[in-house]
Amino acid sequence: MNQYTPPLLDIQFVLQELADIREISSLPGFQESTPDVVQAILEEAGTFASEVVSPINRTGDVEGARLENGQPRMPQGWKNAYEQFVWGGWNALSVPRELGGQNLPRLIAAAVDEMWNGASVAFALLPMLTRGAINVLQLAGSEHLKQMFLPRMVSGEWTGTMVLTEPQAGSDLSAVRTRAKPVGDGTYRLSGTKIFITYGDHDLAENVVHLVLARVDGAPSGTKGISLFAVPKLLVNEDGTLGEKNEVRCLSLERKLGIHATPTCVLAFGDNAGAVAYLVGEENRGLEYMFIMMNAARFAVGLEGIGLGERAYQLARDYARERVQGVEAGSGAQTKVPIIRHPDVRRMLMSMKSRVEAMRALAVVVAACMDKAELHLDPLERAFSQAFVELMMPVVKGWFTETGLEIASMGIQVHGGTGFIEETGAAQLLRDARITTIYEGTTGIQAMDLISRKIGRDEGHTLKLVIQKMQDVQAELGNQESAHLRAIGVSLKMATSELSKTVDFLVDTYSHQPKLALAGSVPFLELLGTVACGWQMGRAALAAHRLLDEASADSAFLKSKIVTSLFYADHVLSRAPALSYTVIHGAESTLSMDDTAF
Repeated sequence: MNQYTPPLLDIQFVLQELADIREISSLPGFQESTPDVVQAILEEAGTFASEVVSPINRTGDVEGARLENGQPRMPQGWKNAYEQFVWGGWNALSVPRELGGQNLPRLIAAAVDEMWNGASVAFALLPMLTRGAINVLQLAGSEHLKQMFLPRMVSGEWTGTMVLTEPQAGSDLSAVRTRAKPVGDGTYRLSGTKIFITYGDHDLAENVVHLVLARVDGAPSGTKGISLFAVPKLLVNEDGTLGEKNEVRCLSLERKLGIHATPTCVLAFGDNAGAVAYLVGEENRGLEYMFIMMNAARFAVGLEGIGLGERAYQLARDYARERVQGVEAGSGAQTKVPIIRHPDVRRMLMSMKSRVEAMRALAVVVAACMDKAELHLDPLERAFSQAFVELMMPVVKGWFTETGLEIASMGIQVHGGTGFIEETGAAQLLRDARITTIYEGTTGIQAMDLISRKIGRDEGHTLKLVIQKMQDVQAELGNQESAHLRAIGVSLKMATSELSKTVDFLVDTYSHQPKLALAGSVPFLELLGTVACGWQMGRAALAAHRLLDEASADSAFLKSKIVTSLFYADHVLSRAPALSYTVIHGAESTLSMDDTAF
């Protein structure tokens, strides 16, 4: 199986030309993120991803995590890789310096995270969850909890989890039954069973800090009565050393379609007196705190879609270059050629390539806005950046993962019959990608959030501002001498018009017929993702054209960027009218039948 090659050239291009890394580096606290530092970090991360993480991806899939006497064990090579990860300080890139981190922009961390996911999404899940737990404790934990847990979590010596789901509850967190009883010394005793806990236990780190949703006795029903607790696998003594085992037990590991190396645990808390638990923040505000971690995880899962899509594209492209089959149509020659010379294979490869690059472009722009929302000196810029991040979060989580799944499936198609055979590695990418559209909120949940909270709440105000920015790019493309750029501009103009029309429909409909608006929520999610990414590809084409005029050194890359953007406009943006029609006209047929018709 071919190994992962980090797409450093494209990552550096989008950081510089679309996300404006220079502006982000000028924000308070980020002044040390100079171009040479950023380049060195990306290159080192790329080397680690390709040489350390990528080789264990296959062994992780074949061997999988296993349970030995109640203790999950990781596949061969994983412990060594994680030790190197911790030693290299990779867990702490965007963690504030006062907590022991490197205080780099979220923008840089996002670019690095994409590479971890391209190398092995099963591996990348562990630091992703730990960083999410760090964020929650940083923002909502007491000083005592921060001192107890954060230093070793920031270093990666200890890891963190997000413990939400219960057998009877699924995504409905209002149905959580896990209980927590105060014992009078500031701690609680927690009991209950949780399922689907990613990296709930493993042998890569000496301790695991679980962030668990539970109800304190007497709490209100529903989501208003949920609290959040930190529950360590091993108790921590006053001097910081590890003490006895807490009442947390791994009952079993789930047998899964993909991400076999990731131990997905069923955890039992409190077999006897109850697991020692520490309240995070205030009682009955647990869901509020957990959303800090969930939102970070949703963005991170979107990066999984990009990483898996990139690796699927690389695998398919390399196979198409090597696989010789058939003669080239229209050449008149009888010599057999690599299948990359066949028109439909080229179409599939370009479809994979253009959508990966489009998602990457939008992801880095969203990540840059995360940094600006927190640190920009202009309050209006902070407010818009935060609104933009919130608007795009369902797109990043929902549409990116659906697209990554489709790209992985297309990669098998490029391979033909050999793609259906496990040895090529193409099948693993499809299996691993399948969960990304489900966990951290299914695509349907993301789409409902987009319609109800992100558009219905402000009557589409933020999205209309974004559409104005799209129209500015479309106008700039239309004024270019290049026929390619003008053609991209024509497609973007059409797509933004369809998006604008659909937003008006949804704003009007949601106010008095929310069910009708929600019936088209997933097609609208796809429409917004398609057009937002087309907007970024238009910006990318303009930047590449400008750099070509400036006689930039890598003309081959820049020319390829313009052609790739044109392909996206012709093959992906062109879907906007159909999606718009589905949202506006398709809801009636969705809702018209009663349940017996299914």
